[in-house]
Amino acid sequence: MAADRTKYRIAETAMRLFLEQGYENVTVEAVASASEVSRRTVFRYFGGKDELPFPDHSGRLELLRSALDGAAPGTDPVEAVIAATRVSLRDFLSHPELVLRRYQLTRLVPELRTREVVEHERYVVVTRAYLRANLPDGSPPYLHMAWAQLIDAMHRAALGDWVRSGGATDAEADLEAGFAWIRRLVRTEAGGAGAGGPASLLAVLPDSPEARAALASLRDASHPL
Repeated sequence: MAADRTKYRIAETAMRLFLEQGYENVTVEAVASASEVSRRTVFRYFGGKDELPFPDHSGRLELLRSALDGAAPGTDPVEAVIAATRVSLRDFLSHPELVLRRYQLTRLVPELRTREVVEHERYVVVTRAYLRANLPDGSPPYLHMAWAQLIDAMHRAALGDWVRSGGATDAEADLEAGFAWIRRLVRTEAGGAGAGGPASLLAVLPDSPEARAALASLRDASHPL
């Protein structure tokens, strides 16, 4: 769509200017001029300067919702969230230059890093709500939060390793490895400690390099399927 092309062109121009000239030194007017659009057009697509590097999140959030809404009746809710998260990652990877450039930028501008965290949390809100509504009656009250955070942690770890490598890692394979680990937890949770494995500990952790490294170590230490 022409509107999407314009939106992405404005965002890409903005990030190029931010990286070349510094975020604080670039105005919305300068972005509009370099993008060959009016200031009004910029604000048609973006609510403010801090939204300019994030042209893709609203559309991806709709993809996530659509994937969850389209889950076949009877689908295990954790599997539905896993499938929707896979769709989300693939959409990230369909715009590699945008994602890699944004990673550079958010490392330099704390304001944009905060904005990125806020944007990403919207995905977790959607998956958490879906799980709360679809997990079996009588599930522990913490379970929807635990599954949502664990699935999101695997997504962030796979995507984070990919951007830090400059796009050299296999993010989809890393995500699937994380999902395999989660499935083992699901089986243990469903069957109890004596139903095929040791008791499991669920925890909600902050998103940090240390937490991601710890999760990766735990995943690698787990027995293969």
